[in-house]
Amino acid sequence: MSAHRRALALLAALLLLFPALAHAAFLSGEALDTAADVIAVIVLIVVPVVVLVVFWIVHILPEKIAEKRHHPQKDAINTLCVLSLFFGGLLWPLAWIWAYTRPVGYRMAYGTDKHEDYFVERGEQARSGSLLSAEIDHLRQELDAMAARGRLPAELATLRQELDGLHAQAGAKPQEKGA
Repeated sequence: MSAHRRALALLAALLLLFPALAHAAFLSGEALDTAADVIAVIVLIVVPVVVLVVFWIVHILPEKIAEKRHHPQKDAINTLCVLSLFFGGLLWPLAWIWAYTRPVGYRMAYGTDKHEDYFVERGEQARSGSLLSAEIDHLRQELDAMAARGRLPAELATLRQELDGLHAQAGAKPQEKGA
């Protein structure tokens, strides 16, 4: 076994000499300096810009969600998102939760749980003829409920008056197509 131990000791000594021959970097000289400069530029300029853009995109998500869902308080959610940007993201979870919830008392107070922009969009769809008679009736009922509970904005009051004529047109279109 002593021969075996000597062979192992010799092998270990040879293995200890190999790290002296190894190179830690695959680049050397000017190439190493150039690579270090490129990495420094990326770390100092590109990474902070990307982080700021991602931070901003994440913080406007609740606003986009509220807009997509026609949240009645989307303007307030937008304000909370802007404030969250200035407070380092502390208010962002509140904006996120608010965007996904409907205020319980809002429908009771105002007769709807949608933002005014929803009714403007639906009115444009009704004017273009892409809404069915039943959808126009439903839109009219929602506007009537809003008017019964409080003051209806001028634009929506005008839309409410236009819906009667639009309903008559929408009701006539299916009969014309069938004839």
